[in-house]
Amino acid sequence: MNLLRKILYPISVLYGAVTNVRNNLYDKEILKSTKFDIPTIVVGNLSVGGTGKTPQIEYLVRLLQNEYKLAVLSRGYKRKSKGFIIADEIATAEIIGDEPFQYYQKFKDVIVCVDADRVNGIEQLKQLEHSPEVILLDDAFQHRKVQGGFNILLTSYDNLYVDDSMLPTGNLREKVSGAERAQVIIVTKCPSQLSENEQFKISQKLNTTVYQTVFFSTIEYDEQLKGFSKLTLSEMEGYEVLLITGIANPTPLVDFLRERNIKIKHLQYPDHHDFSNKEINEIKDTFSTLETNKKIILTTEKDYVRIFAAIKNIHYITIKTTFINHKNDFDNIIKKYVERSSRDS
Repeated sequence: MNLLRKILYPISVLYGAVTNVRNNLYDKEILKSTKFDIPTIVVGNLSVGGTGKTPQIEYLVRLLQNEYKLAVLSRGYKRKSKGFIIADEIATAEIIGDEPFQYYQKFKDVIVCVDADRVNGIEQLKQLEHSPEVILLDDAFQHRKVQGGFNILLTSYDNLYVDDSMLPTGNLREKVSGAERAQVIIVTKCPSQLSENEQFKISQKLNTTVYQTVFFSTIEYDEQLKGFSKLTLSEMEGYEVLLITGIANPTPLVDFLRERNIKIKHLQYPDHHDFSNKEINEIKDTFSTLETNKKIILTTEKDYVRIFAAIKNIHYITIKTTFINHKNDFDNIIKKYVERSSRDS
């Protein structure tokens, strides 16, 4: 443990104790947790950022949208608004947040809304004339005021929550024991060829209960870039790419591009970064210094919704989560929960 971690360790102990007391109060029903009669699927993690919640929400939307009226309810992190808002034609990333705006852009038949108070958000959704039949709660694993009907916990392959520590020395928002609330645990961002034997070892390390199922997923990048012009990754041989990222963990994307022998210059910003005019100009200036005619500016889909209005000639790459194996098992678990909950309600 380095010096800074030693200094911060007492704060981590205190933070862990406070979150543990809070969870115990909810577990003993001293603090109120509201359960709704509508199927609610929670997607979250124990750590801060970077576990792949957005592509997992999108996976669930694609799985369920043809059979059910869906709503995605998010806090709308870093949005410049307050209260309950349903995305509409005047919505922007500033109004509802970058991830909800991304959902709204991609899934026009899905209700996308934001509210820091998830209980109020669900109550507002239930009052709609065409209310949703299923609600997906984005990043709500620690939001104990809502008792999720089904909890999906994500943990990144290269930073399992059992290997992490409490904030601020580590990235955990609550103790590892909080994982027991999940019915399903997904190890995300795995190597695509992760063997069954390696999966078994990781499952053992996670020390799951007999009531939990562990799945393993990987990130798949779309060959077709989107945005400024039509361009595929296979056509980018000889190009220089100015890569702009404002996400928690850009390493997988950087590694993917370099494995494709794509030459990149990377400008990295903090997660959910709000780009200033000065930074926009710096990006444009940096791009102009690339001494070739075969060059593009590339960003992530989440960053694109915050930056495309300021930089017109920008491309973005889309991703989706793919299960390494046992995909049908996961799909059936989710569908059976929704069917049972819909019938009971």
